[in-house]
Amino acid sequence: MGRVALNGFLFLAVAVLVAAGWILSPDLTKPNFEFLPQMAHSPRYNAFAPNPNFGDGSTLQRPEPGTIARGSMPLHYAATPQDALRAGEELKSPLDLSSVRARERGAFVFSKFCAVCHGAGGTGNGPVAQRGYPAPPSLLAEHALKMKDGQLFHVLTYGQNNMPSYASQLSREDRWNAILYVRTMQAAAAPAAPSTSPLKAAQADPAKVPGGQP
Repeated sequence: MGRVALNGFLFLAVAVLVAAGWILSPDLTKPNFEFLPQMAHSPRYNAFAPNPNFGDGSTLQRPEPGTIARGSMPLHYAATPQDALRAGEELKSPLDLSSVRARERGAFVFSKFCAVCHGAGGTGNGPVAQRGYPAPPSLLAEHALKMKDGQLFHVLTYGQNNMPSYASQLSREDRWNAILYVRTMQAAAAPAAPSTSPLKAAQADPAKVPGGQP
């Protein structure tokens, strides 16, 4: 009997709740009751509007010292030749030298941002150089071959001599992609280079390099 009584009580409770819900159904034409209307309708302030909630009376607050914007990891280098050499020793490419995707992206970046000065083959005979702007050194020359990836990244980031910075135009990944493509061009142009070649450890197949030279 106890179990039957319990089931009966539960059934009755459910029936009462259903009936109460039907009788007390909300009026859809009226808003619900707001327990804390201040939270639902807090005042808004424009970025440069006065704001009494802060000690300096400003809405737009300066970030705390040392704050790093999301996706903007700092580079602790100066735009100097000395720091370019230091970057060459400290910065390493995060890319896989055998990545076809990275080479294809690097080829695209090079054709859009670099070839105008450096030329499609990297020899420094781009359209801009042919119209009076100082021609850049060949990327296939011995000096460029000896430059480490980190130093090239520093040049792309901070500029060098007549070359401006491309940090605002190219993401970090695209700068590394472009460097990887330059290395594939260098390897394709000098397949018999000595062991100091930038791609000696991972020789690329020129036939698979977009725009590569046989």
